[in-house]
Amino acid sequence: MKDLIDFRISLKLTQREMANEIGVSKSYYQKVEGSFKKPGRGFIEKFKETFPNKDIGIFF
Repeated sequence: MKDLIDFRISLKLTQREMANEIGVSKSYYQKVEGSFKKPGRGFIEKFKETFPNKDIGIFF
């Protein structure tokens, strides 16, 4: 997920920090960011709560 990677880098966060911000495990976040796993509804909801101004279209 290139858009997710670019967004995280723009915030100057590591994968661990981003996972902590969203409230998911680092391993789950890495799988989503690496496109090994599709983000679940819970992930998307937590992402939207954490970053309300970011378009969740990056996941689709």
